Amino acid sequence: MIDPLRIAIVGHTNAGKTSLLRTLARNVDFGEISDRPGTTRHAETIDLRLDGQVAVRFIDTPGLEDSVALLDYLSTLPADSRPERVRAFLRGPEASRSFEQEAKVLRALIEGADAAMIVIDTREPVLPKYRAELEILSWCAKPIMPVLNFVRYVGTRLDDWHQALLESGLHARVEFDVVAPFNGSERQLYSDLATLLPARRQQLNAIVDALALQARERRLAACRVIASGLIDVAALRRALPADEFADELRQKAFVRSFQDDVRRHARRAVDDLLAVFAFRAGDAELADLPQLGGRWEDDLFNPELLKEAGKRLGMGAMIGAGLGAVADVAMAGLSLGAATTLGATIGGAASGGWRPLWRKLENRLNGVQELTVEDPVLLLLADHLLDLARALEQRGHAAQDKLRLQDERIDEDGLRPVVSALGAARGHPDWERGEGRRGAGGSDRQSLEAEIARELDRRFDSPVA
Repeated sequence: MIDPLRIAIVGHTNAGKTSLLRTLARNVDFGEISDRPGTTRHAETIDLRLDGQVAVRFIDTPGLEDSVALLDYLSTLPADSRPERVRAFLRGPEASRSFEQEAKVLRALIEGADAAMIVIDTREPVLPKYRAELEILSWCAKPIMPVLNFVRYVGTRLDDWHQALLESGLHARVEFDVVAPFNGSERQLYSDLATLLPARRQQLNAIVDALALQARERRLAACRVIASGLIDVAALRRALPADEFADELRQKAFVRSFQDDVRRHARRAVDDLLAVFAFRAGDAELADLPQLGGRWEDDLFNPELLKEAGKRLGMGAMIGAGLGAVADVAMAGLSLGAATTLGATIGGAASGGWRPLWRKLENRLNGVQELTVEDPVLLLLADHLLDLARALEQRGHAAQDKLRLQDERIDEDGLRPVVSALGAARGHPDWERGEGRRGAGGSDRQSLEAEIARELDRRFDSPVA
């Protein structure tokens, strides 16, 4: 068994060390993140596990607070080399007095780490204290990888930091925004670290390959989650006897209950997506479109959005057609199962096969009204969930604000095959998952889920322009 790589995460107070670790380890609960300086007071470890084994053991260290004074003090210590001066400092009284925090950092690096990643807030000017930090860390004689943080912010001093690192002899570096990492920058970090640790190159290359495989598996799992949620909604059917449906209050309660079931499936899909990307339930919220109020799930029944989605699916203004008999009930995006004529019933069922046709005929004969969702609802839901999955793939685990999406355009060209494939679920109300029915539908449902997931995967890297 290969010993795990040990990396000390070092840097100035409040530069984003703990945030980097949350992102690299995909652990939103590690440590404490705050705008207050000095949040981390002790060295803590967190592991990156790959294939059940500890691949990297990270050491989160306190922030360096008084590097200029410490550098002056180190320069006064008698020793044959700079690393020996650091060790002499760690053995001396000042390591537990004036420079207690700095001692914790240097001890973690010189005694227990293979290398260090120094996290740099590129929004800050290159002050003397930062140059002193770089020099002190170099005295530990361990490879140092600068991680340039907050590079996406307006006003970042990235060029100044590039020059400062070159002047300090640090030529390898990586740009990595811990809140919104660039795609692939995590793997680039380990690839660059291999140039500093040639004896560990094979191990680091294996980490890069494992991370690439994990990223691919997360994306496929996200597509399966979306596909499963869409099947649940497409298969959703609720019936009410005609005499009860004729009661206005029961009508409203019936429709509200149906809409709530759709929202429940949508919310479960969101929570499952968050779990795939190792976020907590509630860490994301699809923002309201500018013209709307309320929760994002209510967008699914907004008449204007549904009308636009219907046009994109070639349905014109036919959304909710035939539902005018239901007075004062918001029926946008819903279809009534019992048609007004036998011809209309047959025509409406033809696309779904004989099974839904038989069900509609049976319901009509029995005087039962049955609600289902129309295709524009499925298009809106698919578009919402795919946008969310794309955003989560790019989101760092140090982000403290809820993820909010604002996408006013619908990717109908790419999602039209998805909506079309969901037609197969309409004749199978038993495919809807519920309490104790997570395996509902058996192999047929699983085959459809796999088909839709493949279609979603093809669209993942092609968001609407």
